[in-house]
Amino acid sequence: MGSKENKMRTPGSLYKFALVLILGAATALVGCATGVDADPLDPLEDYNRSMYQFNDALDRAVIKPLARGYQAITPAPVNKGITNFFNNLSDVRSAVNNLLQFKIGRAFSDVGRVAINSTVGILGLLDVANNMNLPRYDEDFGQTLGVWGMGPGPYIVLPFFGPSSGRDGVGVVVDWFTDPVMLIDDNAIRWGLRGLDVVDTRADLLNASRVLEQAALDPYAFVRDAYIQRRRDLVYDGNPPEE
Repeated sequence: MGSKENKMRTPGSLYKFALVLILGAATALVGCATGVDADPLDPLEDYNRSMYQFNDALDRAVIKPLARGYQAITPAPVNKGITNFFNNLSDVRSAVNNLLQFKIGRAFSDVGRVAINSTVGILGLLDVANNMNLPRYDEDFGQTLGVWGMGPGPYIVLPFFGPSSGRDGVGVVVDWFTDPVMLIDDNAIRWGLRGLDVVDTRADLLNASRVLEQAALDPYAFVRDAYIQRRRDLVYDGNPPEE
């Protein structure tokens, strides 16, 4: 029983170790982010461009083909239902982070969304709460750290996770372990849901990536600038102060 139990826990343990390594790398990179000629917004550009190319190659070889196949065989209503299901799970995280940011009204709204969509919305497959004027806020721990006054730190492209920052790298790890999916004991179900979430999200972004490939002269710089601006906007709830 002991050896079997250890085998069952191995994938989760490995991924936890990987996330710790990511957090450690992000912290180390923040500390090493110095250079006379470095862009203050992207002092790690050489590393980031290399990691962007790695992630892009992985996406083109594996994730994008899976997303295209998934989109081709999944009826639109089912695809929408799966997206709603994972949005409902992320509303739990949003409620916790709104509470940590002392946005009590938004936290109650998120809790209301989860309660309504998990019951009337059939485990979140239907977004009934949206029709009841309960909007999604989609707060994460990176935004919470920003509201608490922590600066974004340098822009960092994380392996597999993509665009991030010193602050959001910490948020990624915290959000991962507070995801309701991580509470599932069965490894097959937990990792199956993780994989489905990744493929479903990528399928929803196929059109956006097509526009990026066609319109951007430098996709890396386009993604970087869009990410930095969007994260700043999210921290200030759409009303960032003038720089």
